[in-house]
Amino acid sequence: MAQNRSDDTAAPSSGAAPARVRIDGIDAARALAVFGMFVVHLGVDSMGVLSPDDYAWDLHDITRGNSSALFAFLAGISLAMMTGRTRPVAGDELRRSTVRILARSVLIGLLGLLLDMTGVPVAVILAYYAGFFVLALPLLRLRSGALWAVAGVLAVLGPPLSLLLRGTVFPAEPRTSSLTSLTEFFLTGYYPAVTFMAFMAAGMAVGRLDLTSTAVRLRLLAAGAGAAAFGYAGSWLVLGPLGGTERLMDLRSRETLGVPLARIEDPALVEELRFAVNDEAHSISGQVPTDSWWWLGINAPHTGTTFEIAEAVGQSLMVLVVCIWLCERFRRTMYPLTSVGRMPLTVYAGHILVLAVVIAFQGYDYHTPWLLEGFLLGSLVFAVLWRATVGRGPAESVLGEAAGAAVTLVEERRRRNG
Repeated sequence: MAQNRSDDTAAPSSGAAPARVRIDGIDAARALAVFGMFVVHLGVDSMGVLSPDDYAWDLHDITRGNSSALFAFLAGISLAMMTGRTRPVAGDELRRSTVRILARSVLIGLLGLLLDMTGVPVAVILAYYAGFFVLALPLLRLRSGALWAVAGVLAVLGPPLSLLLRGTVFPAEPRTSSLTSLTEFFLTGYYPAVTFMAFMAAGMAVGRLDLTSTAVRLRLLAAGAGAAAFGYAGSWLVLGPLGGTERLMDLRSRETLGVPLARIEDPALVEELRFAVNDEAHSISGQVPTDSWWWLGINAPHTGTTFEIAEAVGQSLMVLVVCIWLCERFRRTMYPLTSVGRMPLTVYAGHILVLAVVIAFQGYDYHTPWLLEGFLLGSLVFAVLWRATVGRGPAESVLGEAAGAAVTLVEERRRRNG
């Protein structure tokens, strides 16, 4: 285990569990989440090692949606790390932790809005991310079992509730930026809270476990495999044997051709409808359409269905366990990756700003081969050099200082008023 002090661990209060060492595998997983978003944001035409005809789309499909889900899942782990790990903080320490989290949320949200104003064609997650931290505050007292229950309820009830509300009360409107309203934040945006809070709660549940335990890791690995299998198999059952795909094809046939699917005799036209439904499913960015309940049977990334949530949480669990194992056995080799993971906010915000500069010089047709590799290599070099010479990432340092100042201010006011 890497013996580095955790930046995510709050100073223990009297009677609390002592602060523990940093788990480098969490940092490595964070780096993969950030790099996965690089892949999606820069696109397949920005790859050099791969090409659109040679596995580039496969990599894009693997990272799309799953990277942002992993990012939120790891944010939940960070929250648990900041608030007592296996022993949730209470009393004065809970109050101080709440102030720290709120201060961080405000700054992260402001940074997200500023990045959105650059006009970069990226759905910036940070404003959502800040809101997720605020929504998670009532969960800070809960232990792992209760947090898993919360994640399960959100995963099962959230998708149908979202479809019902969006279909009747809160219809989606054209998006002009990453986040413009509370409706977008909760239901209709790129990263709706009704979906992503399931990832946050699951991450908090994991963060409340003893991740240094081999038995715990094996259980998480098995649970991850099981959840991912459920996401795949459940969707296959609903869309295949239960006829979900054919129902959606029939819906699109009636809309576009004016006839039910059963009356179409041309096999080629049937396959075109099947392709259109599958393409629509994989083009969703946030939530499924509201014209059929059968959409809840898909498991494509960014769809916010129960099957997609299960699959994404399962993959996140497996990525986390594998990263922990690799970092314990190949610490030096993983050093560049963990360096990026120690400053994810800096690297994420940095890639948006650099992309804004690229667009300013080249326009929106900026996709050139090897651009992605340049962003990845640049991030790794920057993170390694900064970590070796300075330590904590610049954005992370600002957040830490601001959070500490907010706690000091609140405590001083309490003493004066007490």
